Amino acid sequence: MSWRLSLYDSTCQIAQEIAEKIQERNRYQRNGESTAKVNVTIRSSLQNLKEKIDQLKDLLLRAISTRQITQLEGDRRQNLVDDLLTRQRQLQASYKNEGTEPDVIRSSLMTGGVKRGVTNPWLLEESEETRGLGFDDIRQQQRRIIQEQDAGLDALSSIISRQKQMGQEIGNELDEQNEIIDDLANLVENTDDKLRNQTRHVKMVDKKSTSCGMLVVIVLLLIAIAVVAVWPTE
Repeated sequence: MSWRLSLYDSTCQIAQEIAEKIQERNRYQRNGESTAKVNVTIRSSLQNLKEKIDQLKDLLLRAISTRQITQLEGDRRQNLVDDLLTRQRQLQASYKNEGTEPDVIRSSLMTGGVKRGVTNPWLLEESEETRGLGFDDIRQQQRRIIQEQDAGLDALSSIISRQKQMGQEIGNELDEQNEIIDDLANLVENTDDKLRNQTRHVKMVDKKSTSCGMLVVIVLLLIAIAVVAVWPTE
């Protein structure tokens, strides 16, 4: 596997070097210098690039046919090979279009090749769970995962339903408690009204009692005066 990754790395590196050589050739032409030597290098590199891309295509086809990788992984790697083929055609066109510096060269210099610290897309191996599995196996695995997810969602739905039911029961209990509190408030208010009425009655009775006592005292004094007035003296 490592030599396949190395092959992809070297292929990208060759494409990068070709773009740099084409830019160098164009600079020589603008300065009126000879470009024969660099043209020979470019033609040789283009041929080398084509051969390496063909090797990658053959290796990829063999890996898919022997089920070393899944069809999904094969499609992903095929896209990488197609990108290399597109770059090869662009570099070939740039080489033939002497004296110009098309955008493809500048973009190749910026994005071409495998740089340090940048993940090689060919290194993105499929996971251990799907490696070596065919389409039917992957479908079964996906179906099993979906079933497990459905079971988890059903369990979550059941928990949410129970929590909803508990919330409704708590709400009903709070409503009953609120009704009891309202009844107590009404009872306290009625009791307070009765207490105020009884207090007024007591005050009225107290006033009446005080008035009657005064009348009795006055009557007794009048009787005493009358008795003294009519009492015979010696």
